[in-house]
Amino acid sequence: MSQTLNSFIMFFATAVMGISGSLVGIAIAISSLWDGVSDPLIGHLSDNTKNKFFGKRLGFMFFGIFAIAFLNICIWSMPSSLPEIGKFFWLLIGMLAIESANTCFGTPYAALAIDIAPDYNEQSKIQGFKTVFNIIGMILPNILMYFFMSSISLSIQTGFTQAGYVKIAYINSFLLITLGLITIFSTLRYVRKFNIYSIDHQKEKFEFSKLMTGYFSVLKKKDFRAVILGYSFATIASCFLTSVGMHLFTYCYHFSSTQISFVLISLFGGAIASQPLWVYLSKRMEKKRALIISLSTIVLGIFLTVITFLFREYVPNEAMFYIAIICLVFCGIGAGAMYSIPFSMYADVVTLEQFKTGQNNAGAYTGYFTFTYNLANSIALLIVGFLLDLIKFDSSQPIQAMSVQSGLGMIVFFGCTIFFALAIMVFSKFSVKRADVLKIQMKEMKKTKKND
Repeated sequence: MSQTLNSFIMFFATAVMGISGSLVGIAIAISSLWDGVSDPLIGHLSDNTKNKFFGKRLGFMFFGIFAIAFLNICIWSMPSSLPEIGKFFWLLIGMLAIESANTCFGTPYAALAIDIAPDYNEQSKIQGFKTVFNIIGMILPNILMYFFMSSISLSIQTGFTQAGYVKIAYINSFLLITLGLITIFSTLRYVRKFNIYSIDHQKEKFEFSKLMTGYFSVLKKKDFRAVILGYSFATIASCFLTSVGMHLFTYCYHFSSTQISFVLISLFGGAIASQPLWVYLSKRMEKKRALIISLSTIVLGIFLTVITFLFREYVPNEAMFYIAIICLVFCGIGAGAMYSIPFSMYADVVTLEQFKTGQNNAGAYTGYFTFTYNLANSIALLIVGFLLDLIKFDSSQPIQAMSVQSGLGMIVFFGCTIFFALAIMVFSKFSVKRADVLKIQMKEMKKTKKND
């Protein structure tokens, strides 16, 4: 569901529904900003929730999956007969609601992984498994697109195009409820079992000002800051690719919906295939070094894609399609680490902090993390929306002017390259090493044995 929104909502709202890029950027940016603000709120509430059946996290997740499933269908069912301002408010309200529901599931879900697997190597393993299934979920919309979108250029928009998105939404919502319930009830026994590192503390009264003070205190700590800001820059780079990628492949490469499906599947397929590699490297070397290698691989893949963009008019469409797949697989291999290693690094920092303070604030810490990269994402989406208007993208034109095509390419390639480079610089400041985490864990194990 999230990947369908991230990849297709900008294209759907501008090219299919005819809303201006600026309005779409404003709507998505506001909802993304709210998503970031709500993350530490829900994280704090889940930290201070005691439920005999669901524990701290699972009750929020249970509510979240049903709310998301309903709202997801509503967004894609936007009436095409509405005036542009009506479509804008439909999109804005729908995105605000679904981001709120998504926070109820996503933030406790991320904290749950820290609760049940605080060990250094175990955290790498669980994030690796999460990433594989996460990326499968990210590939799924592109597979559904293959079956439910007509195999024509998506620049020729018809009522069938929206109907295809609605069908995909129904399937996504059904899978969300089914797999969400499996996640909740299959981890229930771990929630009740793993309490060694989840040290209970007195329930705190909620104060927003105190929560935000805690956020700025976290940012003052070098290792927290390195992961939070590094991942935020990487998120901005990914935003340029996902939000404008559909426009790029449709109006510049002139790929059909079927071809775009395979191109995007190749990107995420590379990310899945590379998971054993990144798990292995994160064990053989420090996680920071493995992550920097992965980001450098993405930048190299983007450079190769730039070459295909420059020569796209001189290469037959079929040949360019296969070349693009090769380039995107390369980018996907590098991107594979981005879905697991930063979260594993952050879990290590949170674990160290919990050992020092004796308090389990994983939910709040996770909320701070997601707040920052959602804030970055909202700013990026707002910029993208205005840039689409600046280059004079016109959804009513099936063939865009060469100046518009060049503008789309510059938005994607320069945006991705600049912010991935910034991410590398910030991640390089991370100082936590395997020995630091293992040393504290050994102390805690000895203390536990002594108490027993």
